[in-house]
Amino acid sequence: MAPIPQGGTVAVTGSAGFIGGWVVRLLLDEGYRVRACVRDTSDDSKTGFLKAMPGYASGRLTLHSANLDDAGCFDEIFKGCQGVAHLSHVSTYDDQDYVKKVCDHIINSVNLSETVNRVVVTSSIAAVISEQDIQELVRRPVLYEDRYPDEQNPKRTPERGQGYSMGKVLAERAFSDAAEASGRWDAITCCPGDNLGPILSPHQKNGGPWQHNIETMLLGEYTQNVIGAYRAWFTVDVRDTAEAHIRMLESVNVVNGERFIAWSTDTRNVEDICASIDRLLPEVGFAGAELVDPLPEKVQAKEAMFRAIWGGCELRNDRIRETLDMEFRPLDVSIRDCVESLLTVAGVEPVRRTAT
Repeated sequence: MAPIPQGGTVAVTGSAGFIGGWVVRLLLDEGYRVRACVRDTSDDSKTGFLKAMPGYASGRLTLHSANLDDAGCFDEIFKGCQGVAHLSHVSTYDDQDYVKKVCDHIINSVNLSETVNRVVVTSSIAAVISEQDIQELVRRPVLYEDRYPDEQNPKRTPERGQGYSMGKVLAERAFSDAAEASGRWDAITCCPGDNLGPILSPHQKNGGPWQHNIETMLLGEYTQNVIGAYRAWFTVDVRDTAEAHIRMLESVNVVNGERFIAWSTDTRNVEDICASIDRLLPEVGFAGAELVDPLPEKVQAKEAMFRAIWGGCELRNDRIRETLDMEFRPLDVSIRDCVESLLTVAGVEPVRRTAT
């Protein structure tokens, strides 16, 4: 199908979020008209930063209230749009029937629009790497777009913590199947890594988990990574994730059903992330933070095994770099800019070394 035209109109669901806000901002920077979908346009604590963007004053950016749980909420918003960037999270990923129902009503709005050419669906690296049996990462350690979790494992259930990954895979397939059936629009999937970088609004410091983890470090205490026990952070700058969404909307080189992993392939353990703050910004006088490990004792006893398995994984981003001509910011830049935004945008006051 056709890419969206330069300067066309794009609807962005989840516009108040960390990634969504950057998608809106970069779309405006590139001359697009944007319909920003949020839960409540009157909630200035979450939408004030959007209203402060220059495009809002001119009318090139418009805000629209849309509760994702309400069927038909996007019917009028999508009409006249050429593209949709679907970044919203559902209320829960543990009810797969509910996830499918939400996907279906969004798809219906795309079909009713009769103008949308392309939808970019935000998935997650969880739809690539989340395994009920971590030994599956030993058997298949190369992490790239064609890899899916072992879906035949009978223990891969929402009750065992796999709901998020399962819901993301479900959504990817629901949109690509519907696009193929329509014959008029296509669906491309973006699977971002662990997003870091600058927040645009104070509320986004809690919308993490990754930028929130940086906040807790600044405040003096942080936790071991529990999203994949003892996994290093598999990072991407939020601005690169946003750019990837836009390039997927614009590209003539993508086809329906393709998925792209957006990550830099830079990895760093949580302890080293914390240590990086003072190295990158010694002027802050950051005093450091205490590491807390909330994982169960039986998991802690296998720490060396978990670290070895994750450390043996090979992260690949060949496809997105080659197809979309993407380059990724270094992790140090993402950490530095995240910290500075937490201080300036959110007013976080870090623990500081005592002056001597």
